[in-house]
Amino acid sequence: MKGPFLAAVPVLKKLESAGFEAYFVGGSVRDFLLEKEINDVDIATSATPMEVKQIFSKTVDIGIEHGTVLVLFQDRSYEITTFRSEAEYEDFRRPKEVSFIRNLTEDLQRRDFTMNAIAMDKEGNLIDPFDGQISIKNQVIQTVGKAVDRFQEDALRMMRAVRFVSQLSFKIEDETLNALIDLIHLLENIAVERKQAEFDKLLCGNNRKQALELVLLTNMLSYLPGLLTQEDRIKLMLEYKIEKLNKREMWALLVYCLKIDKKGIEEFLRGWRIPLKEIREIQLILHYLNHRFETSWSLYDLYTATKEIFISTETLYLVIQHIEEQSTIGHYLQVYEGLPIKERSEMDVTGNDLMEWFNKTGGPWVRECLFKVEHAIITGKVANNKKIIKEWLMECNHN
Repeated sequence: MKGPFLAAVPVLKKLESAGFEAYFVGGSVRDFLLEKEINDVDIATSATPMEVKQIFSKTVDIGIEHGTVLVLFQDRSYEITTFRSEAEYEDFRRPKEVSFIRNLTEDLQRRDFTMNAIAMDKEGNLIDPFDGQISIKNQVIQTVGKAVDRFQEDALRMMRAVRFVSQLSFKIEDETLNALIDLIHLLENIAVERKQAEFDKLLCGNNRKQALELVLLTNMLSYLPGLLTQEDRIKLMLEYKIEKLNKREMWALLVYCLKIDKKGIEEFLRGWRIPLKEIREIQLILHYLNHRFETSWSLYDLYTATKEIFISTETLYLVIQHIEEQSTIGHYLQVYEGLPIKERSEMDVTGNDLMEWFNKTGGPWVRECLFKVEHAIITGKVANNKKIIKEWLMECNHN
């Protein structure tokens, strides 16, 4: 058993010593069987939320109406969820009613895919009533029970299935895929934020190309923000070697392939509910990408882009140009590291210095002068030294 499980064993023992069942469940068990890295472990128990709160002294109610309590134990936090069954779903997303039960098998029965419906006890023994281990061995994504029922309960499961294709390189079982195609229209009931979280993960998986092909095959495209009728643009995206691009670079490539004009980029990304900070980063990558198509990187471009943005831009440029050799990244990185300053705050001159030297009050001229000094430092025309900068400015002013 791996570290995260071993650290959490005392939590299971504490629940069991109080007379309840407790197991590791869900993605952590699946990833353990796949020998993948495990960060967080989820715990399911026969104890009700109130009983969990009585057993542990430090808890947070994060989803108590659905049976989940966050337990703080030995400097770690664990989400502990009561075994539950779910009544009829509404909005193709949320159950109308949740009932707490004492039976593990019934709890596992409500889960999405067989590979996620495996439990493990504190000794490492597996409880697998729906043959999830066989699905993992055969690398198959299959629903627990009828796929039509599972997708009608929660339409987001259809995106999760395709996302797992990207992340795990598994195939979707035929009946599950047919139900996905038939019911894909139910995605219109799902909040954009939920879709975005799944699409982010889909874009970053090792098998993202096949996942995007499934997005096309299933017509999922029609129910994703701004992608209706964009099939040809997505096909264009699949012509590139995209496997090593990070999330930010994938979004930038998507926007590039969609041929969205500069003004429309923010509107498209906001439509996906992408955080503003990420939107600004993607816009910067696209800005410098357009510039890169016209010319090589100048010293000042490298400086203004910043290290992260320039690396993402150059990486994307090479992908779009179908250039596999990435030596230019190393070359420009070496040039960047040799810049005399990396940001304006490192300049050995301030606006106050300028006003004192020229005996003038503040105004637009100060910003213009600082920009002039900044550019001169970057391009090596003047050293980043207050005395030398002053002499250079006085000489420029005199001329």
